[in-house]
Amino acid sequence: MTSLLERVRDRSAKIVVVGQGYVGLPVAMRASAVGFPVIGLDASAERVKALQNGESYVGDVSDVELATALENGYQATTEVRDCAGFDVAVVSVPTPLKDGLPDLTYIEQAARSLGRFLRPGACVILESTTYPGTTTEYFAPILEEASGLLRGDYHLGYSPERIDPGNTTFGLVNTPKVVSGADEASLQAVQAFFDTLVDETVPVGSCEEAELVKLLENTFRHVNIALVNELAMFARDLGVDIWRSIDAASTKPFGYMRFTPGPGVGGHCLPIDPSYLAWRVKQHLGHTFRFVELANDVNEHMPDYVHDRITAMLNDGRKPVNGSRVVLLGLAYKKGTSDWRESPSVHVAERLAASGADIVFCDPYIPEVNTVDLQFPLVPYEPEVLASSDLVVVLVDHDEFEPATIAEHSPLVLDTKNIMRGIEFDGEIL
Repeated sequence: MTSLLERVRDRSAKIVVVGQGYVGLPVAMRASAVGFPVIGLDASAERVKALQNGESYVGDVSDVELATALENGYQATTEVRDCAGFDVAVVSVPTPLKDGLPDLTYIEQAARSLGRFLRPGACVILESTTYPGTTTEYFAPILEEASGLLRGDYHLGYSPERIDPGNTTFGLVNTPKVVSGADEASLQAVQAFFDTLVDETVPVGSCEEAELVKLLENTFRHVNIALVNELAMFARDLGVDIWRSIDAASTKPFGYMRFTPGPGVGGHCLPIDPSYLAWRVKQHLGHTFRFVELANDVNEHMPDYVHDRITAMLNDGRKPVNGSRVVLLGLAYKKGTSDWRESPSVHVAERLAASGADIVFCDPYIPEVNTVDLQFPLVPYEPEVLASSDLVVVLVDHDEFEPATIAEHSPLVLDTKNIMRGIEFDGEIL
């Protein structure tokens, strides 16, 4: 019988990717593209049906790429039994917060499902963002209870995802992949697998180190975004153009990294991941992670600041928020993506609606079918929609939002992303 490393190298290993979202689907597509037989397991029947029909709901995966994978044997399924006989399983499921605490429900479900089919010598890799210790202290015991195997009978590792939706420069293949294992044999198995998918792997000494890598990366971004968000508020009160200051600071070739303000933070990482680290520090060490707590406070209140700016702008025109029609440009949490998880745009809309505003969204990247849980209408981005408003708010800097068109047809504009710079318009920049 051939070893796992041999089956990985000759692409005969059966791969299961649990979770077919913004992280898991690109991994499944890449594994299929390099020749592995791949099962994509997802709990959503709607997602699986779309995949089976060749319809991608992830911006970084085209319908053509999905069609090729289906032709090569990729199988999307909701049936756990289709995982039977797997050699390598990659778990890419959500890790949300519930009442401010880490919710590992999806990780637990994945471990119990995979454990039923875990065989000696197989490899299980957790990718979901979580606190240090999750893989070995939480995930592994559930796998072992469900399978009856002991540590060392199978390979176990952690590899933090680094997917950046909408990034056309760095994707799965050319972004270095951090890999780890619960022991040396596991590290070899995890690294061997990802060596077939990406240009470069970066091994670290333990699963805990790898888990901290992801939290470090996102906490770094979270804190620096909070810094410029708070500076944006203070700079305006001081009569200083924060955007020009950022542009000038960005000319420094060392010791500075550009971050820009906005209506808040969103997506599957920044609003959640630093809180996982803060929770772990508090639980195990009894200390408060003050940087994270402060960053959370600033970023979570940016939608309030945007609401207050809108209120002031309407008041200056002798219009109340109550009854005013506000068009919000951008539902996604970032430019060039259809991902609107934890989007600050939703929080802005909720605050305006609570004040009585009539809210509609425009976002050319998000099909209406993906907004069934959205309580606000999604309408086409058209001049007539802009003209029908009392105020237009630019929340996302999609390329499709042409500044000249916005300036021509909108009666009043609040631009939170600085796309209107250099264009004459009636309104303000954040």
